[in-house]
Amino acid sequence: MENSDKALNTGAKRVYDVAPSEMFAEFMKSGWAPTPLTGITQDEVVSHCVRRRAELSAAFTGVRLVIPSGGPKQRSNDTDYLYRPHTAFAYYTGVQGVEAHPDSVLVMDPADGGHTPILFINPRSTRDTSAFYTDAKNGELWVGRRFTTDEAAQRYGIEVREVAELQKFLKNKKSAALHGFDELVDETVKEHPRAAELVEFVSVARLIKDEYEVAEMQKAVDATHRGFNDVIRALPAAVATPRGERVVEAAFFGRARIEGNDLGYNTIAASGSHACVLHWNRNDGDVRNGDLILLDAGVELDSYYTADITRTLPISGKFTPAQRALYMLVYEAQKAGIAAVKPGEKFLSINRASHTVLAQGLIDMGILTMSLDEIMDPAVGLHKRWTLHGVSHMLGMDVHDCAHARAEQYRDGILEVGMCLTVEPGLYIQPDDELFPAEYRGIGIRIEDDVVVTEDGCLNLSEHIPHHPDEIEAWMASLR
Repeated sequence: MENSDKALNTGAKRVYDVAPSEMFAEFMKSGWAPTPLTGITQDEVVSHCVRRRAELSAAFTGVRLVIPSGGPKQRSNDTDYLYRPHTAFAYYTGVQGVEAHPDSVLVMDPADGGHTPILFINPRSTRDTSAFYTDAKNGELWVGRRFTTDEAAQRYGIEVREVAELQKFLKNKKSAALHGFDELVDETVKEHPRAAELVEFVSVARLIKDEYEVAEMQKAVDATHRGFNDVIRALPAAVATPRGERVVEAAFFGRARIEGNDLGYNTIAASGSHACVLHWNRNDGDVRNGDLILLDAGVELDSYYTADITRTLPISGKFTPAQRALYMLVYEAQKAGIAAVKPGEKFLSINRASHTVLAQGLIDMGILTMSLDEIMDPAVGLHKRWTLHGVSHMLGMDVHDCAHARAEQYRDGILEVGMCLTVEPGLYIQPDDELFPAEYRGIGIRIEDDVVVTEDGCLNLSEHIPHHPDEIEAWMASLR
């Protein structure tokens, strides 16, 4: 990382230890060709943002709403993590991908029975200022070209102002804001009693996906499929490399950055018994022929819609009999879960359908000796020893989307057309679990697909990613 020998690091800013001379300042302003952006177009999402803001406005008549994009997150000293804006900010503005910058704020200002949307940004540091070379946080020579306020207004179809005006604009005005993401907003906004309602509303608004959102989800799934192809091609290198799980992780990450904004979440590349650790993302284990590798990964697009797919693959390309037996149990459990996805059904019916198949399978194997009804009693649930997690969650711009919805709207709610969710049963036999015969110990299997609720059931967006063991073996053979 470059560090000028004439600059002192002061966290977010760099300041010269000796102020630039007037001669230098004038010199830096001279000799630049004009670089206006021409042919600015509006992305497809902008029209959807108009509708989304109208729905938000109707729900909060007369209330000033403040939705920040959030600030940078420090990684170490003067380096930050790759920036990603708050999901609600992106959802209502259409600002996405490389166009998203820290400290932007959307204000919905009450006007004439509705709201005027105003986007506050750190605009381009033009050459008639010194900021373009002195401001390491926003300056053009440090972080690249940004939109001017006029350019941003053309791009997003709303009024745009400089964020430097925000504090004065909000001062002494009671507003409902998303708190905890922007220091200036937190310090300036006089809290409105409907702030908590705003947090819930902007989460619930994403429960039902429109055609544009479903299309974005399909793009994310398709990119993720190509990432899984990359992983399969990389498996021989992973086997040959110490900490081969990192080879797997890197192969998928490359696809996420090539086709999208980033990973939708930290990749789980769990080889062998690491697959029995539900949130294994240390990814520091060896990859060995004869074992399975559980890959739970998703590409996040520039629009921030993300896939969430899991496949469990035989590293050698062939399942052993024990691996196949457990895999088929999970496979049938997933089929039952997907069949339960239909409008009017309870969200929790997906979980019960999958778990019923898993519990019956454990009975058939002689692992559990109680009746199915006894095991499925919520107060008993002995099968959960081998399948701790829920089978489904909402999916969209966040991998666990709509997290601030009330229980009756989500977990205890009813499935509706347009909801997008995962179906992901799993079975995990710890390496020291003596209730299972030795050949099954250390095997962890999860199969996860992304589905959209339709009028007559659901559409599996990831159906084309092989998931039957025969399909998986053929898939791997075709890529190696």
